[in-house]
Amino acid sequence: MRLNEVTYTDATPVDSYGPDFFRIGGVLNQGAVLTGPKGTGSWGGYTDTAPLLALIDDIDVLFLGTGAEIAYIPAALREELEQAGLGFEVMNSPAACRTYNVLLSEGRRIALAALPVV
Repeated sequence: MRLNEVTYTDATPVDSYGPDFFRIGGVLNQGAVLTGPKGTGSWGGYTDTAPLLALIDDIDVLFLGTGAEIAYIPAALREELEQAGLGFEVMNSPAACRTYNVLLSEGRRIALAALPVV
């Protein structure tokens, strides 16, 4: 088996996640998190749209992690993201973290907003 070292450019990968936390770039983040090319910080959840919309010029796709299970996001959030022209994919948080890491390693312009698994 051939192993290749993965290098990340302007964003930091998700190292791990668990009940009410995400470890990103070695730093423990409690609760919901937003990470991408502008750094990592807490996220206020579905009603906290301003930091998501602030990414529109920096990313092509936003991954929305809905917690332990896949769920519909609120219609108001969906409409606001669509009207702004921000591409997004909704999935459970574990899948969103894995997909984010894979595409980040490919140098893609992406971000992750995820609710913790509980």
